[in-house]
Amino acid sequence: DIDGLRAIAVLPVVLYHAGVPGFSGGYIGVDIFFVISGYLIGKILLDELAAGRFSIVRFYERRARRILPALIVLLAVVSIFALIFLNPNELRRFAASLVATATFTSNFYFLATSGYFDLGADQHPLLHTWSLAIEEQFYLVFPLLLLALRNKTDRVRQMVFGGLFVASLVTAQFMVAERPDAAFYLIVSRGWELLTGVLLAAAAPARVDSQRVAAFACWVGIAAIALAVVTFDATTPVPGLMALIPVLGCALLIRYGKSSNLVTQLLRAKVLVFIGLISYSLYLWHFPAIVLLKVKTVGGATALPIALAVAASGLVAYASWRWVEQPFRHRQRVRTRTVWVLSLIH
Repeated sequence: DIDGLRAIAVLPVVLYHAGVPGFSGGYIGVDIFFVISGYLIGKILLDELAAGRFSIVRFYERRARRILPALIVLLAVVSIFALIFLNPNELRRFAASLVATATFTSNFYFLATSGYFDLGADQHPLLHTWSLAIEEQFYLVFPLLLLALRNKTDRVRQMVFGGLFVASLVTAQFMVAERPDAAFYLIVSRGWELLTGVLLAAAAPARVDSQRVAAFACWVGIAAIALAVVTFDATTPVPGLMALIPVLGCALLIRYGKSSNLVTQLLRAKVLVFIGLISYSLYLWHFPAIVLLKVKTVGGATALPIALAVAASGLVAYASWRWVEQPFRHRQRVRTRTVWVLSLIH
């Protein structure tokens, strides 16, 4: 069901970037990704902490195996196409964004140069990497926080996570009114979304006596996400309180995802699980494909070429998942030394 939920996150993002009508709020798929990421990483680290196996070095190795291989291939390939398609001014901007992406600071770069919803923002092939920067900045700090709380009780840790969640959400609500671009791009106003997942991981397993209650919660969750996808747009003040709609919807689906009902059966459908498995690579590849097509097409790309670009990015995403992501996840196939060398090269 988590992989199915990843599909529910990535598909609206892709359709939003492709300009498909009815997906004006599709960008909230990134908010869903943040919740999923916070939950999975939080659960792994909290379980390791409880078992006495917590290691920051091992955590960063896993992150490198998960994130870097597909990202490095993407940056190399997109750089080649940028050299072919972009004019000198565009190429200089691309080079700056390339460096920012490689150092996981692209959220700062795009905050300084282009708002996410600004006219012409979709001319930056690496604009979508701002979300990767947010995640990696969060995971630079979160393991250190866990290390500082390693001797505390579960209750104390939950209170700390909850306090940080509230502080970040209040900050986000203030910033969307005063500095909306900064609110969109910065970890201080996005952290609460990742912490939502962490709080889910830190909570005791859901105890539901009635399958009807679980089914109702799942229907509310999927409806909240659908509502945000359809009704949100560039003017919606996210990631402030409005973002609670898709974030809490996602939280409900995670919390009650092990129950058996029509929604969870949908999330476990093979096609959604497959899309969820390749979702990271699909997220990486779809946006540069669309942007470079628009840059290359005189007079603007029409629906058919964009559809073909998205379809092509899906095929490349599968290849990336199958032959880049998967081998690097296993120590038996790619040694730890290779991962660290790759990290240094990156």
